[in-house]
Amino acid sequence: MRLAKGYYGRRKNVWTVAKNAVEKGLVYAYRDRKVKKREFRALWIQRINAGARQHGVSYSQLMGGLKKASIDLNRKVLADLALNHPAAFAGIVEKVK
Repeated sequence: MRLAKGYYGRRKNVWTVAKNAVEKGLVYAYRDRKVKKREFRALWIQRINAGARQHGVSYSQLMGGLKKASIDLNRKVLADLALNHPAAFAGIVEKVK
């Protein structure tokens, strides 16, 4: 019942309903910790792709070029550079070209 605190209606004070609601909530919490990682990776890829295309390169060409040039930056950092530091991102794209 402690875990059901703050739920609405019978979910907070009827044992069977609260138990089911808490169990379902815990299942969603476990599942969505994995989904969150997946969604952020997709967001980073979209941001990198948008930044790369402004410089005339596709996402796959950029990532392949980074690998060949031995530039080890992960997608999170590249997305941050593309969004917040376009000059630094442009420098990286030029090295890849």
